[in-house]
Amino acid sequence: METQAAILWETNTPWIVEDIILDPPKQGEVVVKLTASGLCHSDEHLVTGDITLPPEVTEMTGMRTLPMIGGHEGAGEVVEVGPGVTSIKPGDHVSLGFVPACGRCPSCAAGRSNLCDLGAFLILGRQIADMTSRHHAANGTDLGIMCCLGTFAPYTVVNEASCIKLDDDIPLDKAALVGCGVTTGWGSSVYLADVQPGETVVVIGIGGVGINAVQGAAMAGARNIVAVDPVPFKLSEAEKFGATHTAASVEVAVELVREITWGVMAEKAIITTSVAEGSMIAPVMSMVAKGGRCVVSAVAPIGATDVQLSLADLTLSQKQLVGGIFGGANPRRDIPRLLRLYKEGKLKLDELVTTTYKLADVNQGYQDMRDGKNLRGMILY
Repeated sequence: METQAAILWETNTPWIVEDIILDPPKQGEVVVKLTASGLCHSDEHLVTGDITLPPEVTEMTGMRTLPMIGGHEGAGEVVEVGPGVTSIKPGDHVSLGFVPACGRCPSCAAGRSNLCDLGAFLILGRQIADMTSRHHAANGTDLGIMCCLGTFAPYTVVNEASCIKLDDDIPLDKAALVGCGVTTGWGSSVYLADVQPGETVVVIGIGGVGINAVQGAAMAGARNIVAVDPVPFKLSEAEKFGATHTAASVEVAVELVREITWGVMAEKAIITTSVAEGSMIAPVMSMVAKGGRCVVSAVAPIGATDVQLSLADLTLSQKQLVGGIFGGANPRRDIPRLLRLYKEGKLKLDELVTTTYKLADVNQGYQDMRDGKNLRGMILY
């Protein structure tokens, strides 16, 4: 099959939309005709090199991340299935979870499919069944696919383990959103932070993940929700999703939290900035109350190891510092759950998409994200 895709050939270069060739699906794989793809910041991490394989790994294995088709928030219709596919058939509507779930590894068996062993292959971008490619450039070069999905293309080949079957009445453009950003943010509050009714919660960074952390904290019954971001537009939007207070910086937020909690500070803080940096941990932890918890859902450069943190405060105040992927959610359980909440009018999805784009405008979409103009941009096919 011939189609088009947005390809990143080298770090710190634009996405290039060009013709590609798709192979038929092999064992356990399906072809999906996509309706939409979200423009998530994780693909920007691919551009900057934050989540590409380190040179030493490439040298040892002979594998490299790029060139790669971007995109990992998608939903669409199954148009073809390969041998051995049993859970979905042509005509089924699916959302693509950015972490594949095998259902058999120790993490999946323990109910933590967001930590499935297949997640080890996300930045390799090859088909998880045999580590080969189904996507090829016009010149024959094998292409990786972001998070084993590659949703910056109208058609893609993915493994059955990445597909979550949906009811036919779910709008597929909204279903695309829950494949990453919505579920990661919502789960960061509901699962990883374990927000309880009446608590004070601080969310640092109001993008596609942070706005849903705000929404999740509100649904969990938080009394005070402080949204922190330097962009006024994002703070205004955060109030529509449940924020009770806003601050333009962590420094301002510390004093605000001290005031509204009478010095007790926040039970929970969630870091959802565009890039996680070790220097931000100590000031955010200073906002956390005794016995409280800080959740880091932002992605850091793959080689980052330095963190600034008061170890005495960590121990003597019994604070917790927790990392998490996909918000601690389980794709097959929580993607349908969130879409049911949307259908019932309890989860805001329509309001998340600030601007829609054509595939050819993918670079403009990411420039708008960098400029703070979008909560979430979306490509419509």
